[in-house]
Amino acid sequence: MSEILSQSEIDALLNALTSGELDVKEIQNEENTKKIKKYDFKNPQKISKDQLRTLEVIHDNLGRFLQTFLTGYLRTAIKIEVLTVDQFAYSEFSNALSNPAFLCLIDFSPLDGQILMDISTNVIYTIIDRLLGGDGTERQEVRTFTEIELTLLTKMVQRMCSDIREAWSNVIDLNPRLEKIETNPQFAQIVPPNETIALVTMNISIGGIEGMMNFCIPYILLEPILDKLSTRLWFSNSKKERSKEEMKIIKERILKTQVPLIAELGTTKIKIKDILNLQPGDVIKLNNNMNQYIPIRIGSNIKFMGEIGVCNNRMAIKIAQVIKEGEANNG
Repeated sequence: MSEILSQSEIDALLNALTSGELDVKEIQNEENTKKIKKYDFKNPQKISKDQLRTLEVIHDNLGRFLQTFLTGYLRTAIKIEVLTVDQFAYSEFSNALSNPAFLCLIDFSPLDGQILMDISTNVIYTIIDRLLGGDGTERQEVRTFTEIELTLLTKMVQRMCSDIREAWSNVIDLNPRLEKIETNPQFAQIVPPNETIALVTMNISIGGIEGMMNFCIPYILLEPILDKLSTRLWFSNSKKERSKEEMKIIKERILKTQVPLIAELGTTKIKIKDILNLQPGDVIKLNNNMNQYIPIRIGSNIKFMGEIGVCNNRMAIKIAQVIKEGEANNG
Protein backbone atom coordinates (compact mmCIF):
# COMPACT_ATOMS: atom_id res chain seq x y z
CA MET A 1 0.00 0.00 0.00
CA SER A 2 1.39 3.44 -0.93
CA GLU A 3 2.18 5.88 1.87
CA ILE A 4 -0.54 8.45 2.63
CA LEU A 5 0.75 12.00 3.03
CA SER A 6 -0.56 14.42 5.61
CA GLN A 7 -1.78 17.89 4.63
CA SER A 8 1.42 19.55 5.88
CA GLU A 9 3.55 17.12 3.82
CA ILE A 10 1.43 17.85 0.73
CA ASP A 11 1.91 21.61 1.24
CA ALA A 12 5.69 21.18 1.65
CA LEU A 13 5.85 19.08 -1.55
CA LEU A 14 3.91 21.70 -3.54
CA ASN A 15 6.17 24.48 -2.22
CA ALA A 16 9.29 22.49 -3.22
CA LEU A 17 7.90 21.99 -6.74
CA THR A 18 7.03 25.67 -7.23
CA SER A 19 10.39 26.83 -5.86
CA GLY A 20 12.32 24.46 -8.14
CA GLU A 21 13.89 22.40 -5.36
CA LEU A 22 12.26 19.27 -6.84
CA ASP A 23 12.17 18.36 -10.54
CA VAL A 24 9.08 16.52 -11.80
CA LYS A 25 11.07 14.73 -14.52
CA GLU A 26 13.53 13.32 -11.95
CA ILE A 27 10.62 11.97 -9.89
CA GLN A 28 9.10 10.34 -13.00
CA ASN A 29 12.46 8.79 -13.96
CA GLU A 30 12.83 7.31 -10.47
CA GLU A 31 9.34 5.78 -10.72
CA ASN A 32 10.07 4.31 -14.17
CA THR A 33 13.30 2.57 -13.06
CA LYS A 34 12.98 -1.14 -12.32
CA LYS A 35 12.80 -1.91 -8.63
CA ILE A 36 15.05 -4.69 -7.35
CA LYS A 37 13.50 -7.40 -5.23
CA LYS A 38 15.58 -9.65 -3.01
CA TYR A 39 15.47 -13.35 -3.84
CA ASP A 40 16.70 -16.12 -1.58
CA PHE A 41 18.16 -18.88 -3.75
CA LYS A 42 18.41 -21.18 -0.70
CA ASN A 43 14.65 -20.96 -0.23
CA PRO A 44 13.02 -20.39 -3.66
CA GLN A 45 9.37 -19.35 -3.59
CA LYS A 46 7.88 -21.82 -6.06
CA ILE A 47 4.32 -21.83 -4.72
CA SER A 48 2.21 -18.68 -5.16
CA LYS A 49 0.20 -17.07 -2.37
CA ASP A 50 -3.06 -18.04 -4.07
CA GLN A 51 -1.97 -21.68 -4.17
CA LEU A 52 -1.00 -21.54 -0.50
CA ARG A 53 -4.44 -20.10 0.30
CA THR A 54 -6.05 -23.04 -1.51
CA LEU A 55 -3.96 -25.44 0.57
CA GLU A 56 -5.17 -23.60 3.65
CA VAL A 57 -8.82 -24.06 2.58
CA ILE A 58 -8.23 -27.77 1.89
CA HIS A 59 -6.66 -28.36 5.30
CA ASP A 60 -9.24 -26.22 7.04
CA ASN A 61 -11.82 -28.71 5.72
CA LEU A 62 -9.53 -31.59 6.67
CA GLY A 63 -9.30 -30.21 10.20
CA ARG A 64 -13.10 -30.29 10.52
CA PHE A 65 -13.27 -33.86 9.17
CA LEU A 66 -10.55 -35.07 11.55
CA GLN A 67 -12.13 -33.19 14.43
CA THR A 68 -15.43 -35.02 13.88
CA PHE A 69 -13.74 -38.41 13.46
CA LEU A 70 -11.38 -38.14 16.45
CA THR A 71 -14.12 -36.78 18.73
CA GLY A 72 -16.11 -39.98 18.19
CA TYR A 73 -13.05 -42.25 18.03
CA LEU A 74 -11.55 -41.02 21.31
CA ARG A 75 -14.88 -40.11 22.95
CA THR A 76 -13.70 -36.69 24.05
CA ALA A 77 -13.82 -33.13 22.72
CA ILE A 78 -11.21 -32.46 20.00
CA LYS A 79 -10.39 -29.09 18.44
CA ILE A 80 -8.25 -28.73 15.31
CA GLU A 81 -7.44 -25.48 13.51
CA VAL A 82 -4.98 -24.37 10.83
CA LEU A 83 -2.27 -22.03 12.14
CA THR A 84 0.05 -21.38 9.20
CA VAL A 85 0.62 -22.45 5.59
CA ASP A 86 4.03 -21.59 4.15
CA GLN A 87 6.87 -22.97 2.02
CA PHE A 88 10.34 -23.90 3.19
CA ALA A 89 13.29 -26.07 2.28
CA TYR A 90 12.76 -29.62 3.52
CA SER A 91 15.93 -29.39 5.65
CA GLU A 92 14.36 -26.59 7.74
CA PHE A 93 11.43 -28.85 8.58
CA SER A 94 13.41 -32.06 9.16
CA ASN A 95 15.99 -30.33 11.39
CA ALA A 96 13.19 -29.15 13.70
CA LEU A 97 11.84 -32.68 14.29
CA SER A 98 12.37 -34.24 17.70
CA ASN A 99 13.48 -37.80 18.40
CA PRO A 100 11.40 -39.86 19.05
CA ALA A 101 8.76 -38.45 16.72
CA PHE A 102 5.50 -39.70 15.23
CA LEU A 103 5.87 -39.47 11.46
CA CYS A 104 3.39 -40.98 9.02
CA LEU A 105 4.52 -41.50 5.43
CA ILE A 106 1.38 -41.36 3.29
CA ASP A 107 1.41 -42.31 -0.38
CA PHE A 108 -0.51 -39.72 -2.44
CA SER A 109 -1.42 -41.92 -5.41
CA PRO A 110 -2.05 -41.12 -8.27
CA LEU A 111 0.41 -38.29 -7.58
CA ASP A 112 4.01 -39.44 -7.67
CA GLY A 113 5.35 -39.18 -4.14
CA GLN A 114 4.56 -39.12 -0.45
CA ILE A 115 3.55 -36.56 2.12
CA LEU A 116 4.68 -36.57 5.73
CA MET A 117 2.25 -36.13 8.63
CA ASP A 118 3.95 -35.21 11.89
CA ILE A 119 1.96 -35.20 15.15
CA SER A 120 3.45 -33.99 18.43
CA THR A 121 4.36 -36.86 20.75
CA ASN A 122 2.47 -35.34 23.70
CA VAL A 123 -0.73 -35.49 21.62
CA ILE A 124 0.05 -39.09 20.58
CA TYR A 125 0.61 -40.15 24.22
CA THR A 126 -2.79 -38.64 25.07
CA ILE A 127 -4.44 -40.51 22.17
CA ILE A 128 -2.86 -43.80 23.31
CA ASP A 129 -4.06 -43.18 26.86
CA ARG A 130 -7.61 -42.59 25.62
CA LEU A 131 -7.54 -45.69 23.38
CA LEU A 132 -6.41 -47.85 26.30
CA GLY A 133 -9.11 -46.66 28.67
CA GLY A 134 -7.46 -43.68 30.37
CA ASP A 135 -8.76 -40.12 30.57
CA GLY A 136 -5.77 -38.63 28.71
CA THR A 137 -5.24 -35.81 31.19
CA GLU A 138 -1.82 -36.75 32.58
CA ARG A 139 1.35 -35.64 30.84
CA GLN A 140 3.71 -38.52 30.12
CA GLU A 141 7.46 -38.72 29.81
CA VAL A 142 9.01 -38.86 26.36
CA ARG A 143 9.54 -42.51 25.44
CA THR A 144 9.53 -44.86 22.46
CA PHE A 145 6.32 -46.51 21.30
CA THR A 146 5.53 -50.18 21.87
CA GLU A 147 4.38 -52.53 19.10
CA ILE A 148 0.85 -52.63 20.54
CA GLU A 149 0.67 -48.82 20.62
CA LEU A 150 1.92 -48.57 17.01
CA THR A 151 -0.70 -51.11 15.91
CA LEU A 152 -3.48 -49.04 17.50
CA LEU A 153 -2.14 -45.83 15.97
CA THR A 154 -1.77 -47.45 12.53
CA LYS A 155 -5.49 -48.32 12.47
CA MET A 156 -6.36 -44.75 13.46
CA VAL A 157 -4.17 -43.17 10.75
CA GLN A 158 -5.54 -45.56 8.11
CA ARG A 159 -9.02 -44.27 8.96
CA MET A 160 -7.76 -40.67 8.77
CA CYS A 161 -6.64 -41.30 5.18
CA SER A 162 -10.29 -41.39 4.07
CA ASP A 163 -10.74 -37.86 5.50
CA ILE A 164 -7.64 -36.71 3.61
CA ARG A 165 -9.14 -38.09 0.38
CA GLU A 166 -12.42 -36.27 1.05
CA ALA A 167 -10.67 -32.96 1.82
CA TRP A 168 -8.78 -33.08 -1.52
CA SER A 169 -11.76 -34.27 -3.57
CA ASN A 170 -12.46 -30.83 -5.12
CA VAL A 171 -8.90 -30.70 -6.51
CA ILE A 172 -8.02 -34.29 -7.38
CA ASP A 173 -9.37 -37.78 -6.79
CA LEU A 174 -6.70 -39.14 -4.45
CA ASN A 175 -6.17 -42.59 -2.99
CA PRO A 176 -4.00 -41.79 0.06
CA ARG A 177 -2.50 -44.84 1.75
CA LEU A 178 -0.40 -45.12 4.91
CA GLU A 179 2.91 -46.71 3.92
CA LYS A 180 4.60 -46.75 7.31
CA ILE A 181 5.06 -44.97 10.62
CA GLU A 182 8.54 -43.81 11.59
CA THR A 183 9.68 -42.67 15.02
CA ASN A 184 13.20 -41.68 13.93
CA PRO A 185 13.31 -38.57 11.65
CA GLN A 186 16.49 -39.86 9.95
CA PHE A 187 14.45 -42.67 8.35
CA ALA A 188 11.72 -40.36 7.04
CA GLN A 189 13.55 -38.50 4.25
CA ILE A 190 10.92 -38.20 1.51
CA VAL A 191 12.77 -35.57 -0.61
CA PRO A 192 16.30 -34.09 -0.80
CA PRO A 193 17.14 -31.52 1.94
CA ASN A 194 17.08 -28.51 -0.42
CA GLU A 195 13.72 -29.44 -2.02
CA THR A 196 10.88 -26.94 -1.53
CA ILE A 197 7.92 -28.13 0.53
CA ALA A 198 4.55 -26.68 1.52
CA LEU A 199 4.20 -26.94 5.29
CA VAL A 200 0.72 -26.83 6.82
CA THR A 201 0.81 -26.41 10.60
CA MET A 202 -2.33 -27.22 12.57
CA ASN A 203 -3.04 -27.01 16.28
CA ILE A 204 -4.76 -30.02 17.85
CA SER A 205 -6.30 -29.83 21.31
CA ILE A 206 -7.48 -32.88 23.28
CA GLY A 207 -8.94 -31.72 26.56
CA GLY A 208 -6.17 -29.74 28.25
CA ILE A 209 -3.39 -31.22 26.06
CA GLU A 210 -2.30 -29.24 22.99
CA GLY A 211 0.20 -29.96 20.27
CA MET A 212 1.01 -29.53 16.60
CA MET A 213 0.08 -31.56 13.57
CA ASN A 214 2.18 -30.79 10.49
CA PHE A 215 1.56 -31.81 6.89
CA CYS A 216 4.75 -31.69 4.81
CA ILE A 217 3.85 -31.70 1.10
CA PRO A 218 6.79 -31.71 -1.39
CA TYR A 219 6.63 -29.22 -4.28
CA ILE A 220 7.55 -31.98 -6.72
CA LEU A 221 4.35 -33.80 -5.70
CA LEU A 222 2.18 -30.68 -6.12
CA GLU A 223 3.72 -29.59 -9.42
CA PRO A 224 1.34 -31.59 -11.71
CA ILE A 225 -1.75 -30.03 -10.05
CA LEU A 226 -0.51 -26.49 -9.38
CA ASP A 227 -2.93 -25.09 -11.98
CA LYS A 228 -5.82 -26.60 -9.98
CA LEU A 229 -4.67 -25.02 -6.72
CA SER A 230 -6.54 -21.75 -7.11
CA THR A 231 -9.26 -20.56 -4.76
CA ARG A 232 -11.46 -19.53 -7.70
CA LEU A 233 -11.30 -23.00 -9.27
CA TRP A 234 -11.69 -24.69 -5.87
CA PHE A 235 -14.89 -22.85 -5.01
CA SER A 236 -16.31 -23.33 -8.50
CA ASN A 237 -15.72 -27.08 -8.20
CA SER A 238 -17.26 -27.17 -4.73
CA LYS A 239 -20.55 -25.83 -6.12
CA LYS A 240 -20.83 -28.25 -9.06
CA GLU A 241 -23.98 -30.32 -9.33
CA ARG A 242 -23.82 -34.05 -8.94
CA SER A 243 -23.84 -36.03 -12.18
CA LYS A 244 -26.47 -38.66 -13.01
CA GLU A 245 -23.86 -41.35 -12.43
CA GLU A 246 -23.10 -40.03 -8.93
CA MET A 247 -26.82 -39.84 -8.12
CA LYS A 248 -27.23 -43.43 -9.32
CA ILE A 249 -24.40 -44.62 -7.07
CA ILE A 250 -25.88 -42.76 -4.07
CA LYS A 251 -29.31 -44.28 -4.76
CA GLU A 252 -27.84 -47.80 -5.01
CA ARG A 253 -26.00 -47.36 -1.72
CA ILE A 254 -29.17 -46.12 0.01
CA LEU A 255 -31.19 -49.06 -1.35
CA LYS A 256 -28.57 -51.52 -0.04
CA THR A 257 -28.60 -49.98 3.44
CA GLN A 258 -29.80 -52.41 6.08
CA VAL A 259 -32.53 -51.07 8.37
CA PRO A 260 -33.62 -53.05 11.47
CA LEU A 261 -37.37 -53.70 11.88
CA ILE A 262 -38.76 -54.23 15.38
CA ALA A 263 -42.14 -55.93 15.83
CA GLU A 264 -43.70 -55.26 19.23
CA LEU A 265 -45.82 -58.18 20.43
CA GLY A 266 -47.21 -55.98 23.19
CA THR A 267 -46.40 -53.90 26.23
CA THR A 268 -47.43 -53.86 29.86
CA LYS A 269 -46.60 -52.29 33.20
CA ILE A 270 -45.35 -54.31 36.16
CA LYS A 271 -44.15 -53.45 39.64
CA ILE A 272 -40.51 -53.85 40.62
CA LYS A 273 -41.41 -56.24 43.44
CA ASP A 274 -43.30 -58.43 40.96
CA ILE A 275 -40.25 -58.53 38.66
CA LEU A 276 -38.09 -59.65 41.58
CA ASN A 277 -40.55 -62.47 42.37
CA LEU A 278 -40.90 -63.82 38.82
CA GLN A 279 -40.43 -67.59 38.51
CA PRO A 280 -40.24 -69.98 35.55
CA GLY A 281 -43.77 -70.65 34.32
CA ASP A 282 -45.22 -67.26 35.34
CA VAL A 283 -47.29 -65.50 32.67
CA ILE A 284 -47.10 -61.76 31.93
CA LYS A 285 -50.24 -60.44 30.28
CA LEU A 286 -49.62 -57.96 27.44
CA ASN A 287 -51.95 -55.20 26.29
CA ASN A 288 -52.50 -56.83 22.85
CA ASN A 289 -54.60 -59.90 22.05
CA MET A 290 -54.04 -62.44 19.30
CA ASN A 291 -56.58 -60.85 16.95
CA GLN A 292 -55.04 -57.38 17.03
CA TYR A 293 -52.44 -56.02 14.63
CA ILE A 294 -49.07 -55.34 16.23
CA PRO A 295 -46.91 -52.28 15.49
CA ILE A 296 -43.69 -52.64 13.47
CA ARG A 297 -41.13 -49.90 14.08
CA ILE A 298 -38.23 -48.51 12.10
CA GLY A 299 -36.16 -46.75 14.69
CA SER A 300 -38.66 -45.09 17.04
CA ASN A 301 -41.37 -44.62 14.41
CA ILE A 302 -44.25 -47.00 13.65
CA LYS A 303 -44.21 -47.67 9.89
CA PHE A 304 -46.33 -50.85 9.51
CA MET A 305 -48.99 -52.90 11.27
CA GLY A 306 -48.74 -56.68 11.06
CA GLU A 307 -50.30 -60.03 11.92
CA ILE A 308 -48.52 -62.68 14.01
CA GLY A 309 -48.13 -66.04 12.31
CA VAL A 310 -45.85 -68.95 11.43
CA CYS A 311 -43.83 -69.48 8.25
CA ASN A 312 -41.75 -72.66 7.71
CA ASN A 313 -42.11 -73.52 11.40
CA ARG A 314 -40.70 -70.14 12.41
CA MET A 315 -42.46 -67.17 13.96
CA ALA A 316 -43.26 -64.52 11.37
CA ILE A 317 -45.03 -61.19 10.91
CA LYS A 318 -47.24 -60.49 7.90
CA ILE A 319 -47.47 -56.82 6.85
CA ALA A 320 -51.16 -55.92 6.92
CA GLN A 321 -51.08 -52.13 6.79
CA VAL A 322 -48.66 -49.34 5.84
CA ILE A 323 -48.73 -46.38 8.20
CA LYS A 324 -48.27 -43.06 6.44
CA GLU A 325 -46.76 -40.06 8.17
CA GLY A 326 -49.10 -38.59 10.80
CA GLU A 327 -51.45 -41.60 10.92
CA ALA A 328 -49.95 -43.34 13.94
CA ASN A 329 -49.02 -42.43 17.45
CA ASN A 330 -45.28 -43.09 17.57
CA GLY A 331 -45.19 -43.17 21.31
